[in-house]
Amino acid sequence: MNFFSFHLMPWPYLPPPRQFLAEHEAAWVTLPNTEYDPVRGRDLYDRYLGELVMAEELGLDGVVVNEHHQNAYGLMPSPNLMAAALTQRTERVKLCVLGNALPLYNPPTRVAEEMAMLDVLSGGRLIAGLVVGGGPEYYSYNVDPTEARARFSEAVELVLQAWTRPGPFSFDGEYYQLPYVNPWPRPLQQPHPPVWVPGLGSPGTIAFCAERGFGYMGVAYYAPPESFARQALAYHEAVSLAGRAFVPELLGWLTTVYVAETDEQALEEAAPHLAYFQGNLAAGFVGAGKVWMPPGYIEAPALVQFLAELRAMAGAPRPSDPKEAVWRRTPLVGSPETVRQRLLDYVKELRIGTVLSLLQFGSLPAELTAKSMHLYATEVVPYVRKEADDHFATLAGTP
Repeated sequence: MNFFSFHLMPWPYLPPPRQFLAEHEAAWVTLPNTEYDPVRGRDLYDRYLGELVMAEELGLDGVVVNEHHQNAYGLMPSPNLMAAALTQRTERVKLCVLGNALPLYNPPTRVAEEMAMLDVLSGGRLIAGLVVGGGPEYYSYNVDPTEARARFSEAVELVLQAWTRPGPFSFDGEYYQLPYVNPWPRPLQQPHPPVWVPGLGSPGTIAFCAERGFGYMGVAYYAPPESFARQALAYHEAVSLAGRAFVPELLGWLTTVYVAETDEQALEEAAPHLAYFQGNLAAGFVGAGKVWMPPGYIEAPALVQFLAELRAMAGAPRPSDPKEAVWRRTPLVGSPETVRQRLLDYVKELRIGTVLSLLQFGSLPAELTAKSMHLYATEVVPYVRKEADDHFATLAGTP
């Protein structure tokens, strides 16, 4: 089992959701950057980097940064800069950049170069996240979304060749033509750093990861856990079809986590910040802003599945118990006992080997983030790690 701390580095100072949505259509692409205060921003970067360093101090296995542009949801247009800072402030944890949105870079060899630098700087601790990028990014960078998947596949091939093939060599693809591919430096990990790809359940992405032996990290903090369960089962099937042995560490679950002394306290403390995350920061990513899925960005089977899940969520009866209403979307909010048992059940049922925990979300303040991280790392992770490792060892010995 591997436990990573995932950070979005959000902007927590927008007006309350009702006021915000009355004034702005989205937290993405069109939100005026006059809402950003660089003085506060400097303090936030210092705080957020400190929270990722704290993950190492608490014994977690890795940290995760990611790329988003022109939005309040995630203040990392260059996650590589954050990872570079972390190479100097950490010594042990894996550094996962999940990832660089390859279709936004021309040429993608820039990604190969910078990730090789990070691998060398960190002493071989990089996990290379290669991603298509979110729909809003295609508006921000004015890239044709109908070419997203094809550009991504070709760019992955170019990056892998840049890491593993002696240079200089030429690359002549449909989208990228380079007479000289000869990156300096080369990555420290050979033949190349581990590759992870995040996904929302697209059959094409799942099959791509299974066929190439890449890690598939299911993004599920927008949807109930049964949405990720479908992704996990599809990944199991794709691995089998690809003729590969299933490796639990290559199946990851990205989910929101908040731990407090009791269930009631956890729900009370997390609720306003979950509301800010969903009502403010996700505005426009899902909902009326309509920037989540530009035309042609998502494959037809994935779009059908996504819309079906939205209809199911909208049509489901709302639980009368507020606690159950929160747990339907965010099951890992609660006491250490509740969170560790729920997490272990999902890990064992779906054979998840990597948990990416969103431990700071929305407007969650520093003191609550630190408390939750400590409880998670000391009272949840060791229990789940031991029980899950024993479970996987038993499965490995089963004929």
